[in-house]
Amino acid sequence: MATWANLGLQDSSSPLMEQLNFFHDHTLLILTMITILVGYIMGMLMFNKFTNRYLLHGQTIEIIWTVLPAIILMFIAFPSLRLLYLMDEINTPSITLKSIGHQWYWSYEYSDFLNLEFDSYMVPTNELETNGFRLLDVDNRVVLPMNNQIRILVTATDVLHSWTVPSLGVKVDATPGRLNQLNFLINRPGLFFGQCSEICGANHSFMPIVIESIPMNFFIKWITSMTD
Repeated sequence: MATWANLGLQDSSSPLMEQLNFFHDHTLLILTMITILVGYIMGMLMFNKFTNRYLLHGQTIEIIWTVLPAIILMFIAFPSLRLLYLMDEINTPSITLKSIGHQWYWSYEYSDFLNLEFDSYMVPTNELETNGFRLLDVDNRVVLPMNNQIRILVTATDVLHSWTVPSLGVKVDATPGRLNQLNFLINRPGLFFGQCSEICGANHSFMPIVIESIPMNFFIKWITSMTD
């Protein structure tokens, strides 16, 4: 989860978010190089006294400053396209979770099991335990097994919502009358926090998401206890 003075991206908890972090650093390095080069050239133009009264055109330099930015853009575009295709890739999922956005809470259905569905509301501040997180904790967490492909189907019943968990690199709009699909894998146990990322009304800030990632044998025990 995000902490105070955290200016960068959250630590990745999925292979996809790891790749997004790498792409962010790669692009930032290119932008830094461009900024230094342009800053140096502008400084040289302002502070040197070189003149050439016979200079009318320079085809060589014009070719360079046309071709070079195109090559630099290719170094950004190809990794970006690769990531876009990776994010849309749907592998064979072990579990399907359906998430339904409401004003202002989430409902979850485990489609592979009978009668396993629940609502997830934010825990009010006056009911929060001492080790809870204000505006982030919920009464019913989503429990998912780690190291398994998870498919999530996202929709809404009223207005637009957005199901977002930053540390997993997951963000998908919940649109009324439409099912959006996403695939992810959690590669470590823990609690992962997210929030609705689409302005959806007065209590938009108060519909958090909490995913609890556990090993498969504990997940089977949890499923058994929930369906008994």
